[in-house]
Amino acid sequence: MEFSEDPSRHVVLMSVTRRSGPLFFRELSDRVARSGGRNAFLFVHGYNVSFADAARRTAQMAYDLSFDGAPVFYSWPSQAALTGYTVDESNIEWSTAHIKQFLVDFAEKSDAENLYLIAHSMGNRGLTRALQMLMLERPDLRGRFREIILAAPDVDAEVFRRDLVPALRQAGQRVTLYASSNDLALKASKEVHGYARAGDSGDGLVVLPGLETIDASGVDESILAHSYFVESKPVIRDILNLLRHSLPAGRREGLVGEEGERGPFWRFEKTETP
Repeated sequence: MEFSEDPSRHVVLMSVTRRSGPLFFRELSDRVARSGGRNAFLFVHGYNVSFADAARRTAQMAYDLSFDGAPVFYSWPSQAALTGYTVDESNIEWSTAHIKQFLVDFAEKSDAENLYLIAHSMGNRGLTRALQMLMLERPDLRGRFREIILAAPDVDAEVFRRDLVPALRQAGQRVTLYASSNDLALKASKEVHGYARAGDSGDGLVVLPGLETIDASGVDESILAHSYFVESKPVIRDILNLLRHSLPAGRREGLVGEEGERGPFWRFEKTETP
């Protein structure tokens, strides 16, 4: 049993230093310039996540993905408590305009050629709505984001299909959705809201032209099966191939294509356990 964090073995938040906007983006641009492909990714966390937890998760993602570039996260004011769900819903809605402005600055001031966007759970509400507004206000930024990765989005599935996916297809060169029928957090959200979530799979799996849908059911053995994008080796490996090689789902190892009623989607290949 371990009772303390060891910086040599764990991802540890050592310190936090405030930066002015101009200085932040100058340092970000310097970090991007040192990467081989002038890369940067932006992560938007979900519900029940503190600033420190978001920082650690971003660092862990950068490490697991061997990301060559600048890892950035947008920390909206989550209550960081299981009981704070409804407050978090209000806060992510309030944050949407701020996320939109940060996306503009990220696109214009990072000097990155390859910008990747990753959102998890409720964070997808802020990111997708921000991109929807951005495409209306700044059509010059269409296609600016190389990959948009939506993990377990806690977003109304029909609103996602009707209102958000068209804007996402304009904003990103490719849009990838990871969904699961084993996600207990999204099942609870469906009970609360009365409608399916975009991160559900099964009969309600969202499959649309211009959206690469990956059914991640069964890859996460944790209690809630909600954080598979950072806890499941097959998903981490798939995101790594997506970012490093920019391959479509049909050409990435470990995925099996299927033809559903609404069109093609992919599942993770089952592996036999010894």
